[in-house]
Amino acid sequence: MQLVWPSREYLPSYVSALERGWSPNNLRPEAAQEELSAIRADAAGFLDGLVDREAKGAPVKLPDGTTVPRLPGYRRWMWDGEFCGSIGLRWQPGTNCLPDYCLGHIGYGVVPWKSGQGYATQALASLLLDAANEGLTYVEITTSPDNFASQKVIRANGGVLVEEFKKRPELGGSPELRFRVDI
Repeated sequence: MQLVWPSREYLPSYVSALERGWSPNNLRPEAAQEELSAIRADAAGFLDGLVDREAKGAPVKLPDGTTVPRLPGYRRWMWDGEFCGSIGLRWQPGTNCLPDYCLGHIGYGVVPWKSGQGYATQALASLLLDAANEGLTYVEITTSPDNFASQKVIRANGGVLVEEFKKRPELGGSPELRFRVDI
């Protein structure tokens, strides 16, 4: 498995994953259909929007429908001959801190038919190098208390549990775990 930059070459396999029901946003399953619509309307524009290091894109829609300012960031795709999943990095320039509406620096998801192969662990290890290049000295990653697979991925990359908390109401209000990975 390798991380690739989203491009036309990999787009058909990405579209196939979306059509099979995978969503790049575990808080908003409807994001899959929104992305399919965006790809159909302007594939090049969609791909360009996945790498937004200057936060020029549209505001981000939260699960309750409110919008918040976009942070600089990008997504990379996991690839093993076909699309396996996505991992993204977001940050605020000049600081490790994130706004309270952003649950973590890194989010990832593996398509269900490729889970259990260590792809998320490998992808996170690779993305930590990118985070260091952005000037971050640590990253925070959150997961639900019952997502043991994600906790295993985070811990395998040196993550340490720093708190249990409840997400803000506009993010669903459910319990969450925050891990920190020093870089």
